[in-house]
Amino acid sequence: MSGKKYFVLMEDGKDTTQVFVSKQPRGAALKAATRGHTEICLRERGTNKVHCFNGWTEMVDKPRNGPAWLPARIKKANVKKSGTMRI
Repeated sequence: MSGKKYFVLMEDGKDTTQVFVSKQPRGAALKAATRGHTEICLRERGTNKVHCFNGWTEMVDKPRNGPAWLPARIKKANVKKSGTMRI
């Protein structure tokens, strides 16, 4: 068993077509934040749980040991969990 879970992005209380795959809801929320979403509600497929996050991105310097092809400044996603709901 791989432990992968599928999280469907919800907007205005309805499912969208975007699905994020991760072991934890935070990983899926980070992927959504990277794509520019700020109010993130992810419905876990197969359950009645909805995980809600606030997301944002920041431009930061690349890591010291980063590869040469990486630009000098990169976009870093951050999320903070605001709660869990049941539907």
